[in-house]
Amino acid sequence: MTLNPMCDTVETVHGVPLTVTGVAQCKIMKADELLQTASEQFLGRTTIEIKQTVLQTLEGHLRAILGTLTVEEVYKDRDQFASLVREVAAPDVGRMGIEILSFTIKDVFDDVQYLTSLGKSQTAAVKRDADIGVALANRDAGIREAECEKLAMDVKYGTDTKIEDNSRMFKLQKANYDMEVNTAKAEAQLAYELQAAKIRQKIRNEEIQIEVVERKKQIEIEVQEVERRERELNSTVRLPAEAESYRVQAIAEGKRTQTVEVATAEGERIKKIGLAEASAIEAVGRAEAQGMMLKANVFKQYEEAAVMSLIMDALPKIAAEIVAPLSKTEEIVLLSGNSNVTAEVNRLVGQLPPAVQALTGVDLTKVLSKMSGVK
Repeated sequence: MTLNPMCDTVETVHGVPLTVTGVAQCKIMKADELLQTASEQFLGRTTIEIKQTVLQTLEGHLRAILGTLTVEEVYKDRDQFASLVREVAAPDVGRMGIEILSFTIKDVFDDVQYLTSLGKSQTAAVKRDADIGVALANRDAGIREAECEKLAMDVKYGTDTKIEDNSRMFKLQKANYDMEVNTAKAEAQLAYELQAAKIRQKIRNEEIQIEVVERKKQIEIEVQEVERRERELNSTVRLPAEAESYRVQAIAEGKRTQTVEVATAEGERIKKIGLAEASAIEAVGRAEAQGMMLKANVFKQYEEAAVMSLIMDALPKIAAEIVAPLSKTEEIVLLSGNSNVTAEVNRLVGQLPPAVQALTGVDLTKVLSKMSGVK
C-alpha cells in the first residue's frame, strides 16, 4: 500500500506553522501471529478503510514529532526526520499487523514565508560564505597551485635528475655491455683466426708432406732418368767420344811433333840470320869507328881549321833545321816601329852563336875571332 500522509499548518517547537507531506510504503505482515492480528484488526474492512487507518496513525505520529523539532531541523535533515517518524510509528502499526517498508518526506512548506526568509538569509550567508570561500579557495588554490607547481618542479627536477642518472647509468652499462660484447667478439674473432691459422698450418704441413713425398718420388724418377741417360750417354756419346778423343789426340800429337820440328828448324834459321846480321853490324861499326878515328886524327892535325871547316859545313844544315818551322809560315809580322827592324834582325842573328854552342859545344864567336880577317 502506498500512503501519502500530510500535516497541514502544524506548529513546530518555535510555533512556526509548517505543512509537511510524505510517502509511506506499507504491507500486511505474513507471519502467522501478525497475520492473525491484522485479520482481527481489519477483518471485513475494505482496502480504502485499511489505508485510512494506517494513514491516520502515520499522520498522528508525524504531527507529534513535528511539534518537537525546529523548522531548520525539519528542513535541513529530512532523512533524520523521516527515520524518526518511522521508528516512532512502526510499533503502533506493527501491533495492527502492518509493516512500514519505507517512509520519506516529500515536501515541507509554510504560508508565512518563514522558509523563504530563512532561505534568503541562508542564501545571503551562503553567498557570503561562498564569496569568502571562493576568495579563500582562490587564495588556497593559488598557494596550492604554487605548492603544486613547486612540487611539480621538484618532482620534475628530481625526475630529470633520475632520468639523467638512469641515462648515464644506462650509457655506462651499455658501454660496459658493448665493451664486453666487443671483447667477446674480438676474442671469438681471434680464436677463429687462430683456429683458422692452425687449420691452415696443418693443411700446409700436409701439403708440405705431400710435396716432400712428391719431391722424393720426383728425385727417384730423376735419379733413374739420370742413370738411364748416363747409360745412354755411355753407349751413344761417351764411348764414341773417347774413341774420337783418342783419334784427335793422336792427330794432335802428330801435329805437335811436326810443329816442334818446324819451329826448331825456323829457330835455327833465324839464329843463323841473326848471327849474320850481327857480323855485318859489327863490320859496319868497325868501319865507322875507323872513319871516326881518321877524322879525329885529321881534326887533331888541323885543329881549329878542321873544326871550322866542319862547322861551316854544318851551318847550312843547322840554319835549315832552324827555319824549317818557318817554311810553313806564309807571313811574318814584326810588331815594332820602323826604326827597330834592323835592331830586331841583329838581335835574332846575335842569338845564333849561343844556339850553335848549345847544340855543338863549340863557341862560334871564339872560333871566328881566331880566323884571320874576321873580327
